[in-house]
Amino acid sequence: MKFKSRKDTFFRVFIFVFSGLLLGIIFSRIFFAGKYEFLWIDILLLVVVALLIWLYFGTKYELTQSELKYQSGPISGKIEIDEINEIIKGKSLWSGLKPATARNGLIIKYGKYDEIYISPKTNDRFVKKILELNENIKITIN
Repeated sequence: MKFKSRKDTFFRVFIFVFSGLLLGIIFSRIFFAGKYEFLWIDILLLVVVALLIWLYFGTKYELTQSELKYQSGPISGKIEIDEINEIIKGKSLWSGLKPATARNGLIIKYGKYDEIYISPKTNDRFVKKILELNENIKITIN
């Protein structure tokens, strides 16, 4: 089953304001600088904008019978569902791996000390589906 990532207002504003600012810098250099000379900084700014848009539109999760797959722009991976020990609902992870686009998502603890933060569109539906695959996962509500 596939899940889209929830996008909160803070993330939307950050992505589009920052991208607009970077594009504004590029266009102002092209149209108002008199003689325009191509610089590598222009490519770097375009790459940053492309990466931000890729993160915005390319963050998703998939539950298969045996794995949780995640993708957020260039960041992707998978976790065996049998390795998941605990899911903490409604809390944000401020460090570590965060393929997410919203706050108050799910912290998934797996393995011995590993954890990842995700933000599916609806936390409850995601938790319900993952519990169907492994009912031994502890659910903690914050």
